[in-house]
Amino acid sequence: MTTLQQVALRAGCSLATASRVLSRNGPVSDAMVRKVRRAAAELGYRTAGPVAGKMGRRPVVGVLIPSITNPVFASSLSSIQNRMLVAGHGVLIAQSNYDPAREADAVASLLNEHPTGLILTVCDPRTSEALLPSLPPTVLLHNMPTPFFPAAVTVDNRGAGREITSYLIGMGHSRILFVSGNFAASDRACARHRGYLEAVAASGLEPLEPVQIAFVDGYDQLDLSTVMATLSPTAIIASNDLLAFGVIGALRREGRSVPRDVSVAGFDGIAIGRLMDPPLTTIEMPDASMGATAASLLLDMAEKAAPARHLDVAYQLRRGGTVRDLNADAE
Repeated sequence: MTTLQQVALRAGCSLATASRVLSRNGPVSDAMVRKVRRAAAELGYRTAGPVAGKMGRRPVVGVLIPSITNPVFASSLSSIQNRMLVAGHGVLIAQSNYDPAREADAVASLLNEHPTGLILTVCDPRTSEALLPSLPPTVLLHNMPTPFFPAAVTVDNRGAGREITSYLIGMGHSRILFVSGNFAASDRACARHRGYLEAVAASGLEPLEPVQIAFVDGYDQLDLSTVMATLSPTAIIASNDLLAFGVIGALRREGRSVPRDVSVAGFDGIAIGRLMDPPLTTIEMPDASMGATAASLLLDMAEKAAPARHLDVAYQLRRGGTVRDLNADAE
């Protein structure tokens, strides 16, 4: 059985330094952290956190998501759990409900269990840095990396916003409204809106003022009557598919047909969108593969001292039946 002394000898450091690295207790340089973790991985040394050591529990990783009820995060979480099961790790889950103020408490609750590492989807990593303490190996999922969070698994949300907007413009739409959850709660929604603005500007069109609502509830009570009367959009882009369903419901309550009267598109590509009549036009995100990729990256960093990396996964436009081709009508 490999001992901590052998790990310290392989890493070329003191026993105390090796202990600080593997218990994440005390200041150690990044270079030394990588050396000790690499030595531990090469020698097959496994350290049990304080809880695991006393209770005989298997190692765990912590996962923070905005909402467990959103199919996007549920899909990612399922693939994370499957990957960690193979690696012999359990998964602890916390959710922020899209509230930046709740993130620090949620992460603190995960850290209480001494996880091997963390997978985090935060509202905005640039503002979340100040809320979070010193962390074990951490991978962002769905958020762009920062100097504080260099490891991340993402899709190009800005490019996706450009593509879906350009598609609508190509279908003859010039008055396109962007409806989103609160931008402060999701850097993904912000990036998708920036892509919308870029596509509109490239086509010489004028953007419409975005409509922002709460992410977590109220989709079934969404009221767009005033917006429709004042802005008269021919197409609406929702920042996610669940919100797109809410938009379609709001339009139908006003007696408007989709896509005959107003076209609607979303983001995420969740399965229920394919079951709608007509099927939803959306940007399909690879949520399951992103979760598995984030889990593998975290294990490489935590157990093999692999460097932090930013991995970008491809999305694709899924053309459904909720967008009307105005060019065909003009022929």
